[in-house]
Amino acid sequence: MQLETLLKDVKTVGLAGHQKPDGDCVGSTLAVYNYIRKYHPGIEVVLYLEPIPNIFKFLNGADEIVHDCSADRVFDLFIAMDCGDIGRLGDAAKYFETAKRTFCIDHHISNDSFADENYIFPEASSTSELVFELLDTDKITKEIAECIYLGIIHDTGVFQYSCTSAKTMNAAGILMEKGINFSKIVDDTFFEKTYEQNRIMGQALVDSVLYLDGKCIATVVTAEEMQEFQVEPKHLEGIVQQLRVTKDVEAAVFLYENGTDSFKVSLRSNGKVDVAAIAMKFGGGGHVRAAGVTMSGSSEKIVAQIVAEIESQL
Repeated sequence: MQLETLLKDVKTVGLAGHQKPDGDCVGSTLAVYNYIRKYHPGIEVVLYLEPIPNIFKFLNGADEIVHDCSADRVFDLFIAMDCGDIGRLGDAAKYFETAKRTFCIDHHISNDSFADENYIFPEASSTSELVFELLDTDKITKEIAECIYLGIIHDTGVFQYSCTSAKTMNAAGILMEKGINFSKIVDDTFFEKTYEQNRIMGQALVDSVLYLDGKCIATVVTAEEMQEFQVEPKHLEGIVQQLRVTKDVEAAVFLYENGTDSFKVSLRSNGKVDVAAIAMKFGGGGHVRAAGVTMSGSSEKIVAQIVAEIESQL
């Protein structure tokens, strides 16, 4: 399949990704947005996303993202990207539901093929890699390549996660040949941390606890700590990954408080634990080795529930 096939006889296109957009969500959606803008100027295309992290705003078209979904309209085609279900589209779900035709590009194993047509491959490293497959390589400009490359490095942890394949590396090589400053993209958007981010990560690691004879590790960041260290949820990226690489650990659990008795839970696995299954049991989703869910209750109770599920798999 090619994106060109989808765009035939289409005059309006809506695009959206999941709430709290990460690198893959931002990169994949902007890649498609830029492609349509450049090669199909006769098509009106609108990209709806919640506000994106500042580190991604260098990407072409980032300043054209629409955050307000209050207007009523019907698109000829609406493409949902990097999103496992309609609910994760947030306010933009209304446009998906009223569109004349819908398409979904995703790599979440929890995706139930909710669009009219679906391009879903859970084994893919990222939605950005799937976008690469849908585009004519010769038509990938430097600006589009930057978007796709950013998405790939963020969902593969700069090619270190098991979802990285030979296809992923081949795509990255082709993107690098488009003239992108790949090392700067990696440093500026993946590795660079503020002083405050380093401090909160240090605190989270100090507070971490081992469970199941060292096979599981968990830590919690409270709202009070986020205020003390002057950080927001978007600044907590990387903590769960650092937990995951602890020697002998099979699964990592990271919680941060996002409301009264409400916690966002991030799960990572080194292979033996299917964290997607655990997240889905509690209403979340994701991938076999990386998943997430929002849970209510005390942090102690939530950790105990998650650890019990991990233990049942080991």
